[in-house]
Amino acid sequence: MKNYIGAAIIAVAVIAGLYIVGNAYKYKFKSTETISVTGLAEKDFTSDLIVWSGSFNRYGFELKTVYATLKADEVAIRSYLNSKGIADSNIVFSSIAINKNFRRSYDDKGNEISAEFTGYTLTGNVRVESKDINRVEKLSREITELLERGIELNSNAPEYYYTRLNELKIDLLAKASEDAKTRAETIAKNSGGSLGGIKKATMGVFQITGKNANEDYSYGGAFNTSSKEKTASITLKVDYLAD
Repeated sequence: MKNYIGAAIIAVAVIAGLYIVGNAYKYKFKSTETISVTGLAEKDFTSDLIVWSGSFNRYGFELKTVYATLKADEVAIRSYLNSKGIADSNIVFSSIAINKNFRRSYDDKGNEISAEFTGYTLTGNVRVESKDINRVEKLSREITELLERGIELNSNAPEYYYTRLNELKIDLLAKASEDAKTRAETIAKNSGGSLGGIKKATMGVFQITGKNANEDYSYGGAFNTSSKEKTASITLKVDYLAD
């Protein structure tokens, strides 16, 4: 009789063990089923900050004289910018760079045999940063008027920026998340299942390109500064649990 009872207990224990193991395996298998999607969001926007910069030079043998002439150019440039409606608070002049020029001679083997001093080149840089984009754009086109005053100024193309990038990025992430969920729900529905919670979410590259511009996307994230009208995009990879 004892043998029968012992056998019965063992049988029940084996069945219970198999049930527990089976459920554990089923849970493990189920928990590893995921739906991975990548959500995308894009938004067009207009830059709200413009930066224009330029450089101006003077040449001569007497450093003191060249320096004085360049400083006079700085005063004239500031006055010109003020006349165009640019406030002093939007203007920055950098320190002056000094370069010694030489006329060098070389032998047939490429060795330098003489160096004749030909004077100094002094270079100043000016930068204008403003939210009045139209005014600075106009200025960048008219700045060559300074050439008529004998000032050798090299103008750079304006650069355009956006001061609310953090807000823009948060908005894009929310839209990318919605897009990812829609994609995952479609996959789950077509597969005869349902969508569970988020297992993992990873933000992709944040890109800013010129609007309607044929620009290459960069692995590290493109950041266009040459276009006033821009397009921002972001990707979000999301792994959902599948029910």
